[in-house]
Amino acid sequence: MPDTHIGLLGIGALLALILLRVPIGVSMILVSAVGMSVILDFSTMVGQLRSLPYEFSAAWALSSVPTFLAMGYICYHARLTAGLFRLARLWLSSLPGGMAISTVFASAGFASMSGSSVASAAAMGRIAVPEMVAIGYSPGLAGGTVAAAGTLGALIPPSILLILYGIFVQQPIGRLFLGGIGIGLLTVAAYVVVILLWAIVRPGDAPRCESGNLREERREALKETLPAILLVVLTFGGLFGGVFTATEAGAFGAFIAACIGFFRKTLDRAGILVALEEAVSTTCVIFIISIGAALTVRFLALSGADQLISDWILSTDLTVAQFLAIVIVIYLLLGMFLEPVGCMLLTLPIIFPMIIALGINPIWFGVVLVKLLEVGMLTPPVGMNVFVIKSVMGDVCTLGQLFKAVTWFILIDVVVILIAIWFPQVIMAFT
Repeated sequence: MPDTHIGLLGIGALLALILLRVPIGVSMILVSAVGMSVILDFSTMVGQLRSLPYEFSAAWALSSVPTFLAMGYICYHARLTAGLFRLARLWLSSLPGGMAISTVFASAGFASMSGSSVASAAAMGRIAVPEMVAIGYSPGLAGGTVAAAGTLGALIPPSILLILYGIFVQQPIGRLFLGGIGIGLLTVAAYVVVILLWAIVRPGDAPRCESGNLREERREALKETLPAILLVVLTFGGLFGGVFTATEAGAFGAFIAACIGFFRKTLDRAGILVALEEAVSTTCVIFIISIGAALTVRFLALSGADQLISDWILSTDLTVAQFLAIVIVIYLLLGMFLEPVGCMLLTLPIIFPMIIALGINPIWFGVVLVKLLEVGMLTPPVGMNVFVIKSVMGDVCTLGQLFKAVTWFILIDVVVILIAIWFPQVIMAFT
């Protein structure tokens, strides 16, 4: 059997295992090991399994993953983000849908410290949803807003998805972060438009908050939130200014967050141990999937299946617009069933060579890809952010109500993606 056929059979077997709910990292490792043993031999395959995971894990750039995760978890346990929602609420709650708009801005602030979509949704869900429901917001709008706003965690730096993309395709992480800021801000604006229209059309779902003289409360909220703001400015100012590498920036942010937490007595030894345990646990999951992806890349390269698929698609003379339309549909469909890290690393070996061959900017594509993957955090049946919010809300809102509510945010996300395609400056102007 030709090696290319073995590669194609391997892709089919991989998809079958994923459909059978085998963890994606385990699926990729298993299929790659069997495929390489057939193409090469068993002893050579064992040698690959011994060397490649170490070579991949030893890459210096990957050390930024645990440092930024540690920064996010320490910020959460030190309650540095607790004042973000209060600050946004005091400034924006008088607008139509002001509490929901406040949640979007607070989520953007949390995203700049966590880098995780799920963490952002879970944290803001516990803070914002009870307050919105208590003043009369419809549970669907309250939960849907938090679920959608949570996706900002993977767009606004530090984004774990952008870090992994940069490592796998050898693109500068700093430039990817800057591109993420552009589409992140556009997403914030788009979500605000959705909430405003919702509040205007159905005012009963989003009652306005009565407020008096808020000057003193705003001053106190700003004072409470100032350490978190300074942390973000110092961390990313140092990164984008060339003072820190990505790894050093994450470590610096984690250290300063811990110092602030100890100084304010909102973090103790037990809290920091829990934060570090969570960071290590999440890092291990990401590394298992990433090692599986690295083995899959090697297997497909040995078989030539990736090149065969790329050559076949390019031979159809697709325009860039047609190719991007196909890519959007593929990722929107895959996002319904796969979590973002696995989905990205599973498809990059095949998609990325075509991106280069068509002359598409890899920085721009990486940011758009992450946006597409985050839409999958909202789409049924998997919709991880929606399930996170459902677990926070309990019986207050049904799963059907939440998925119905996030539909409007999914539609505006598609509009944001189309804007980024028609006007790439939205992303590239920041890089």
